[in-house]
Amino acid sequence: MGAITLKVNGSTVTREVGPQTLLSEFIREELRLTGTHIGCDTAQCGACTVHVDGVAVKSCNMLAVQAAGKSLTTIEGLAAADGTLHPMQAAFRACHGLQCGFCTPGMVMSAVDLVKNHGVKSEAQVREALDGNLCRCTGYHNIVKAVMEGAKAMA
Repeated sequence: MGAITLKVNGSTVTREVGPQTLLSEFIREELRLTGTHIGCDTAQCGACTVHVDGVAVKSCNMLAVQAAGKSLTTIEGLAAADGTLHPMQAAFRACHGLQCGFCTPGMVMSAVDLVKNHGVKSEAQVREALDGNLCRCTGYHNIVKAVMEGAKAMA
């Protein structure tokens, strides 16, 4: 066990963590931020996607100790302090880009990363960028539509 300090959704956090603790486990169990979902534990589904220093990362594929000293944003950190949804969250809601909601936090975090770090040029690009995020309910049409709308709102 050792202590790590990192910034989580804008607040500095220090916690004891085991050397083998996955970042996804740390987020959910230690920080109680349960919007980060665990679907596969093999980095295949994308439900655990968060931002580490502004870049989308599958948190089940990273150790918590690797996040020490970094800035972490979870789905809970996207909305404004007053509860106003982030433009991408609002687009997912408006475009019905979710059904059961299990994949939604990871999809939203991946979509925000796409827009901020790469820009959105086409639906084909969005589909390719979200390839590592699995949804078993929607068929992706409304998710792609939501990302396109969210990208416009973030511009």
